[in-house]
Amino acid sequence: MCLLALGILLGILQPSSGQFPRACASSESLLRKECCPLWAGDGSPCGELSGRGSCQEILLSRAPLGPQFPFTGVDDREDWPAVFYNRTCQCNSNFMGFNCGECRFGFSGPNCANRRMLMRRSIFQLSSREKNKFLAYLNLAKHTPSQDYVIASGTYAQMNNGSTPMFRNINIYDLFVWMHYYVSHDTLLGGSSVWRDIDFAHEAPGFLPWHRLFLLLWEHEIQKITGDENFTIPYWDWRDAEGCDVCTDELMGGRHPTNPQLLSPASFFSSWQVICSLSEEYNSRQALCNATNEGPILRNPGNHDKTRTPRLPSSAEVEFCLTLTQYESGSMDKLANFSFRNTLEGFANPQTGIANVSQSSLHNALHIYMNGSMSQVQGSANDPIFILHHAFVDSIFEQWLRRHRPLRDVYPAANAPIGHNREYYMVPFIPLYRNGEFFTPSRELGYDYEYLADPVDSFQDF
Repeated sequence: MCLLALGILLGILQPSSGQFPRACASSESLLRKECCPLWAGDGSPCGELSGRGSCQEILLSRAPLGPQFPFTGVDDREDWPAVFYNRTCQCNSNFMGFNCGECRFGFSGPNCANRRMLMRRSIFQLSSREKNKFLAYLNLAKHTPSQDYVIASGTYAQMNNGSTPMFRNINIYDLFVWMHYYVSHDTLLGGSSVWRDIDFAHEAPGFLPWHRLFLLLWEHEIQKITGDENFTIPYWDWRDAEGCDVCTDELMGGRHPTNPQLLSPASFFSSWQVICSLSEEYNSRQALCNATNEGPILRNPGNHDKTRTPRLPSSAEVEFCLTLTQYESGSMDKLANFSFRNTLEGFANPQTGIANVSQSSLHNALHIYMNGSMSQVQGSANDPIFILHHAFVDSIFEQWLRRHRPLRDVYPAANAPIGHNREYYMVPFIPLYRNGEFFTPSRELGYDYEYLADPVDSFQDF
């Protein structure tokens, strides 16, 4: 396979969306609790001189939360991002980014005035050249340091409330692995105590909007480092699959000939190192993952606990899930019955909609089936199959939105688990995005799925 030179196009990096902007990681910014970087286009904070945005106080949602998290003031992610910042850039019109230097999803051009629509395609519909390009882009992201973002290697308290910043550099692929870890890690309570029943991106209403934004940002980063503005993440349609048909050396890596836990040495993914995979170790040290390499990707598809996940999902199960009319219900967590979100996430029976946490179906089934790095929530994005899998999950979410055409207020405004109410800012993104903003059709965000595309349906009455 012909891989792109890893150093290509590093000079064209632009401000992006992710975790802590490098420009806001100083003690000065943390003590001021302000993240309003200059836009290079006019030298003003948030591009204010050009009308792109302005530095504003963050208005937090005060809607009541569910009972799942009985603490206050013990987790940096509470009321995100208020522990770190209370002023950030608020962008105008179609501008976006931590300094309003980019265009909102679905827009392009120097003034972000041009609408654009990108198409996500099945990985099996890509030509050999397109497949190789996709794999090369992933490898480039794994070896390209982020110029705009750093990750927190300590909690705010460990940073002496901002006076001693603790941040580390990270490559672009691992930035997203770390974000997926950070949003789902246990709350560190001090001593040897942790609170496990917390997750700002799973087991609650925000699961689908959060991952929708997550993939858009990941896609956007790859577009920028490659200069390929038309790049889209492909999806893996796993309905009725009899095995991991993307687990080949031509795609996401085959099985090692002598060690079934490892990837084939013929795939460059076999040389990738994982991060953020040792959750119990971090808990015992009351520490955050600091993105230290922890070994190779592990994957042993099909040799999982079949009492929990008997097989990969079927078309009939996906179709049943799509018939569920309620996006969310009851406790709005993994015990919710007849909830489209909970059924698609995989905590409810995909034939009845009744919650059953002893089984893993649909979305969860794929993670369990992979029987390796992808099977632990916090570090699951280490395996690049994660991207293909979640793109297809997002397409099922899109099918449901098109079939049921819910109003925005169908997404719960209050009483969801912490982090999941409609107006809550999604952890750990800066700039800020609310959950409800991504409970919206993909075409409003500038992308579609090839197998769902219908030129007759204008979606104007959504």
